Amino acid sequence: MPRPISATIHLDALENNLAVIRNKVGNSKIWAVVKANAYGHGLRCIWPHLDQADGFALLDFNEAILLRKQGWQRPILLLEGFFQPEDLRIIDEYQLTTVVHSHWQLKAIEAANFSNPINIYLKLNSGMNRLGFPADQYRDVLSLARNIRQIGQITLMSHFANADKKIGVTEQLNVIDSVSQGLNISQCLANSGACLWYPQTHRDWVRTGIALYGASPSGKWEDIADVGLKAVMSLKSEIIAVQNLKAGDKIGYGSKYTASCPMRVGTVACGYADGYPRSAMTGTPVIVNGVRTQMLGAISMDMMTVDLTPCPQAQIGSPVELWGQNLPVDDVAGVPGTIGYELLCALADRVPVSVCR
Repeated sequence: MPRPISATIHLDALENNLAVIRNKVGNSKIWAVVKANAYGHGLRCIWPHLDQADGFALLDFNEAILLRKQGWQRPILLLEGFFQPEDLRIIDEYQLTTVVHSHWQLKAIEAANFSNPINIYLKLNSGMNRLGFPADQYRDVLSLARNIRQIGQITLMSHFANADKKIGVTEQLNVIDSVSQGLNISQCLANSGACLWYPQTHRDWVRTGIALYGASPSGKWEDIADVGLKAVMSLKSEIIAVQNLKAGDKIGYGSKYTASCPMRVGTVACGYADGYPRSAMTGTPVIVNGVRTQMLGAISMDMMTVDLTPCPQAQIGSPVELWGQNLPVDDVAGVPGTIGYELLCALADRVPVSVCR
């Protein structure tokens, strides 16, 4: 018999989430962000259920080629652009749209031969200081790009550092609006947080990532609880052993939990080798037999221990939800101080994945 851990991808939830975003952004076109193998959900199986998006945005050339070979004919955006001049051959062959964030990329495009001019997203560094041209150089760079015959359509792109925080987008948006005033250029600014909470950023295109998969841009489920998003991935397992402890008994590596009274604990077939965070600690929520309880002690490579006090009927074979439609991944990620993005992307290859509607 196979080990009981498995992940399920809920395709109806994915379609629902895209519809929620569509309703939020109105007439703006949507890039469905599917980088990192669709945030761990499996690009090959989920992309047909995002076909109501206007384009796909990703990083990896192989994933872009996969989409083209699978039949996607609409735009594909390379979010980090290209990494070597030789990459331009692939961009031309598969008609990809590329981010341009550095002068060397413009020079490489100017020196290349294309069957058709390529469309670019010219990146403005509006304050995140990660990629892009400085605000005081942007107009000159745009003028240079417009004079390169190998370049077709140009879109102004920037990225918000704090759309998911109280600080918001105002400071960066002021920079963007100052730079772009009078330029007559299409714009793509909004990430998931801006899509949900800052309609003034929606402009011509938006880029929706984590919200498509039903997790919160802020890392806090309560921030999206009333939005209508649904978890796309459920990670489940089972109780494989039950221990009866007495007061003073300790649990797991490092003896990080000590029972204060007699209690039952369950061992679950899930550990950090499955993608569950090793940094999780006592208090991290899990659901056993439909009842919310907590993890105890340290995460092992293949197992964890959970408190069965709230669910006395639990026994070997009882179902466990590690995260999913009943337990938000954000609630799990918050205890060890990480975010749902990391947990979803870290799902290990050894975990069997199925899809359902």
